[in-house]
Amino acid sequence: MFKRTFAYTETASQTVSVATQREPFLVMEDVSKVYPTSKGPYTVLDGVNLTVAEGEFICVIGHSGCGKSTLLNMVAGFNHPTSGEVRLGSKPITKPGPDRMVVFQNYALLPWRTAFENVYLAVNAVHPNKPQAEKRAIVREHLAMVGLSEAADKKPPQLSGGMKQRVSIARALAIRPQVLILDEPFGALDAITKEELQEELLKIWNDHRCTVLMITHDIDEALFLADRLVMMTNGPHAKIGEVMEIPFPRPRDRARIMEDPQYYKLRNYALDFLYHRFAHDE
Repeated sequence: MFKRTFAYTETASQTVSVATQREPFLVMEDVSKVYPTSKGPYTVLDGVNLTVAEGEFICVIGHSGCGKSTLLNMVAGFNHPTSGEVRLGSKPITKPGPDRMVVFQNYALLPWRTAFENVYLAVNAVHPNKPQAEKRAIVREHLAMVGLSEAADKKPPQLSGGMKQRVSIARALAIRPQVLILDEPFGALDAITKEELQEELLKIWNDHRCTVLMITHDIDEALFLADRLVMMTNGPHAKIGEVMEIPFPRPRDRARIMEDPQYYKLRNYALDFLYHRFAHDE
């Protein structure tokens, strides 16, 4: 079997996958995706298997074209496997739903609506029968959660990139999804804002513990945030190459983690996977 779980531990008996210790919650079973082209079938993903426990924080990393977004779009319900199945609980995912919310890199906000209104639209769509006062209270609570109470009446053109992404996160969390899907949410932000939002996201996740699937190109980000790092092989015919357990206890302190020699062993292992064993073809 090509996939194996990798973890730095003191003894072999300690090398136990998180997913085997808890009940399966999100399951990708023998998932393949093939697109028809003028030159014949093009296989993006080929036999992907992954089991995620409820409340886990999973990061997915790999070179462009390895099918990361395709995989997460199947979890979101925007795309469907050519073969295999993606299940949440015991039910196959066949379409988008409020139990799964996506935060995109480009924010996906309505520019003519205020921050408050952008979040309210999502809450109202999922809970149309709730009293308006209750829906407005939910919006205020989640804008406060991401530190945007004072910016509630501003429209996206008046907000910085980091503030726009905070609105996107507030919108996603306001409907209390079971799975939060993050497609490189901090990729377009400057380094300082990126670190601030990583800390913010981790605090919110520690408080609410929804299941998180996040695409990233940043190994340091993954090591700080995730329970496990899923490393994809190159496309076409991409699959999961290895799954790295990230052993740092929670809550996490960035400075303390970066002083841990184990951090650099894990980082170097991931770098070797991406840039030597599965270097992207030029």
